[in-house]
Amino acid sequence: MKNISYDYGNLLRSDKIQNGITNSDFVDLSQEVAEVHLRIQQDQQLETVGFFSLPDRNVDHLIAAAKTLRERFETLVVIGIGGSALGNKALFSALLNSKNLDREVIVLDNVDPNMLHQVLSSIDLENTLFNIITKSGTTTETMALYLIILDVLKKNFPDTYKEHVVITTDPEKGFLREIIRKEKYLGFDVPDNVGGRFSVLSDVGLLSSAFAGIDIKELLRGAAAMRKRCNNDDISKNPAYLNGLNHYIYYKKGYRVSVMMPYSNDLYDLADWYRQLWAESLGKKIDDDGDFVFTGQIPVKAIGATDQHSQLQLYMEGPNDKIITFLEVEDFDNDYVIPDLFPKINEFAYLANKTLSHLLNTEKIATELALYEAGRPNCTIKFPALNEYNIGEFIFMYQVQTLFTGYLMNIDPLNQPGVEDGKKNTMALMGREGFEQMAEQVRLKIADKDKQGAKI
Repeated sequence: MKNISYDYGNLLRSDKIQNGITNSDFVDLSQEVAEVHLRIQQDQQLETVGFFSLPDRNVDHLIAAAKTLRERFETLVVIGIGGSALGNKALFSALLNSKNLDREVIVLDNVDPNMLHQVLSSIDLENTLFNIITKSGTTTETMALYLIILDVLKKNFPDTYKEHVVITTDPEKGFLREIIRKEKYLGFDVPDNVGGRFSVLSDVGLLSSAFAGIDIKELLRGAAAMRKRCNNDDISKNPAYLNGLNHYIYYKKGYRVSVMMPYSNDLYDLADWYRQLWAESLGKKIDDDGDFVFTGQIPVKAIGATDQHSQLQLYMEGPNDKIITFLEVEDFDNDYVIPDLFPKINEFAYLANKTLSHLLNTEKIATELALYEAGRPNCTIKFPALNEYNIGEFIFMYQVQTLFTGYLMNIDPLNQPGVEDGKKNTMALMGREGFEQMAEQVRLKIADKDKQGAKI
């Protein structure tokens, strides 16, 4: 099986990339890299960062459960948000076309009422299963949707509504785990030591994948192969460390935006998964020494060739503050030959008898060259094919890369304290018990803010 590859030549200093990375940049950071590598090795040994052990799990129970559920249902609706949703989307979208998946996975990851209406109007409820995913069992958005869906199911299937629900949550504690025990729902686990945005290779992402027809053992085999590469302390042989270090060096040089640009529509949701991973892990106000650092690199997603006709103008001639990562697919499972219908029309006769995949990848190469010539740093991760093994490699690489980069930044890449204030404000304003005092404070703050009268 061919592995994904990482080409970073366009990040190195040259006559075009004058602010690029030099060997001395690597040398200057060699001690920090060695210390971070030791810390990551300790994380694995102590199992404090749980995603490292996920490739070793026995997933026969998930495969068996998915087989039984596939016999009964045609559609699986995932109800979750953030890490409980984006990984599911990414896996299904990435492999939908190449694997000819025979079951549908829909992800409900927002409380937009129109979105819910659209989903409920488009599915056959009789043949639909709902997977409620929240580690805490208290996620506001997920629980709101769960309550609505549960009410719909009870009204339509008063005797069999439980058959339409599975729950993925904390293995021991929380409201939903109690519901599983009490109501006898089919339940799955979010491991204690695995954070939401690192959970795609756990039950969180694997159950829906197995239901869709994805070979989850191959996903984990690819992740395990990448883990082996990422345990190498030689950074030139470790793609996660190397890409993380390159991003860190560019960040220190003032490149505060990281663009991921797949040249494959199937990988667009994978770029969405990356945005959460990079933003929530690295966007931190305080470092491990207690100092205010306000660090983080802004992740942006684009799609080739579509965004050559929109975002690329900014990347070519706007502020030189972006590092661009292309995702390229070497071998597409489906392809079309452009017919030679107008051989005498010079404007497009040159396209005749060439494939669409050749055109798409040629556009990627041409764009990469144009950016390089303009002095804009970029790199490429190449997928030999869109298969479970290569997707598993990519996911694990970026999880390690994120952890590595966060440690280099001297911040905690595993927490998300900045998200909590908004969550608490929401619960207070919605009238959650125990938040009465906070609710009054929030309303006073809103009233004080509104006195500014900055409205028209």
